[in-house]
Amino acid sequence: MANTMARSFLQVAAAEEVAPPLRVVQIEGLVMLKIIKHCKEFSPALVTGQLLGLDVGSVLEVTNCFPFPIQEEDEEIEADGANYQLEMMRCLREVNVDNNTVGWYQSTMLGCFQTAELIETFLNYQENIRRCVCIIYDPSRSNQGALAFKALKLSDSFMDLYRSNNFTGEKLREKNLSWVDIFEEIPVKVSNSALISAFMTELEPDTPVTQCDYDRLQLSSSPFLERNMEFLIECMDDLSVEQQKFQFYYRSLTRQQAQQQSWLQKRRDENKARKAAGEEPLPEEDPSNPIFKPIPEPPRLESFLIANRIANYCNQINGYVANLRRHIECIWPCV
Repeated sequence: MANTMARSFLQVAAAEEVAPPLRVVQIEGLVMLKIIKHCKEFSPALVTGQLLGLDVGSVLEVTNCFPFPIQEEDEEIEADGANYQLEMMRCLREVNVDNNTVGWYQSTMLGCFQTAELIETFLNYQENIRRCVCIIYDPSRSNQGALAFKALKLSDSFMDLYRSNNFTGEKLREKNLSWVDIFEEIPVKVSNSALISAFMTELEPDTPVTQCDYDRLQLSSSPFLERNMEFLIECMDDLSVEQQKFQFYYRSLTRQQAQQQSWLQKRRDENKARKAAGEEPLPEEDPSNPIFKPIPEPPRLESFLIANRIANYCNQINGYVANLRRHIECIWPCV
């Protein structure tokens, strides 16, 4: 009987340890409105906040949030920010509100969020939380008629590689990892109570708007496309700089290999002469020689992040142009 109970306990413990993969982030409508309000109030400044909720199976429920105060980077101020978070969670616990941290949210400008700081924040969170997400909201993109919400997490393969701090080409090929494998986007599902859904239905207009809106066709009235093109050009310049680093590395490596071959050929000729004279041959490797010192390969993480940003800007430009085309097709009968 005791053995059976022990086996049952171990099976339950093993089942708890192996959590199902995260399938969806379920966020309450009120929480989404609070995030939108906070990000829009301080736009174009970037803001962040804490996400609170429950981790239930394959669903991460976000039931509450609160903003972080905007502060300068300083050790004392960072400590005050940590105390502020703890105090807020204590107050929420006292009023019986979910106070379990499930991640954080942050605003972005035209989707430029793929940075090394975001990866570091993910790793800091996951030291204490089994799994967490970051909700990205882009007010500038939302002004174009799209609710720009994204829930992201780091892929497991990328986290393992990042902890080892080895982003060489050989290691990336071994792990079969590319720039598209850094982040995983989790589907976002908005959840509202039946009372709120009924209220929102009452707020909907009875008659649809039929008047043609020609102002939407004025490209000069919205700098969205222009700003995306500017950022895309900047990213292409940054990617070119990263490529130049790799080109310099491969040129240096080729030159070093040629010097090594020349040195080895001279050493072999010298050993032949020493062997003919009855002397001991010299070793063919000399670690003290600077030409045998390995040249460090530049890391590829920054180029991966830049490639992510380039893909994001291209998708936004394509989406904007496609939306503009749909507007033209919709109002064409009115012309």
